[in-house]
Amino acid sequence: MKKLSLILVVILFSIKLNAQDFESIKTAFSKSYEYEKTAEYANAIEELKKVYDEQSYELNIRIAWLSYMSGLFTESIAFYQKAIALMPYSIEARLGVVYPMSALGNWNQVITQYDKILELDPANATANYRLGMIYYGKAEYEKSLNYFQKNVNFYPFTYDSLIMLAWCNFKLGKTREAKILFNKSLMYNPDDSSAKEGLSLIK
Repeated sequence: MKKLSLILVVILFSIKLNAQDFESIKTAFSKSYEYEKTAEYANAIEELKKVYDEQSYELNIRIAWLSYMSGLFTESIAFYQKAIALMPYSIEARLGVVYPMSALGNWNQVITQYDKILELDPANATANYRLGMIYYGKAEYEKSLNYFQKNVNFYPFTYDSLIMLAWCNFKLGKTREAKILFNKSLMYNPDDSSAKEGLSLIK
């Protein structure tokens, strides 16, 4: 009986501690948001580090974001990678880590992350669009076109991918397809200068 009572005391004490820990974490997050509003990122990070637990996905991803906003790109990547290790299927963490990777010019790592996102979610509009833009910037128009085409297939009347698909077709000499897509872009935005420029280049 005494042993059972001792076990119950330990369990209740543990629950109380967990509740206290959760309150401390909530307070730290709340303070971090207040500091973020005034761009006091170092203070925001410090509040979270007071309750830091390396096994917490939420703390890692929050500190990763604040580190990025602070310009601490290497530290940001490290915290994002901890979050990804904890939640390997997390798309939000992979979308987050590309920001500091991009800031450091690590484009191969950026591409790797977007490729992984598309393995998990082939219809991910953000990853498809950004990969399309990366390859367009490399003048790899055929590869770029494939990513924009996916987005247009999933979201047929979305301007950003529609206009870029038009330009990819134009760059590849597919002027008939480009003309149709430039005109569709004008249906979305009748005053769009990019679509008008594209049409003016098609003889």
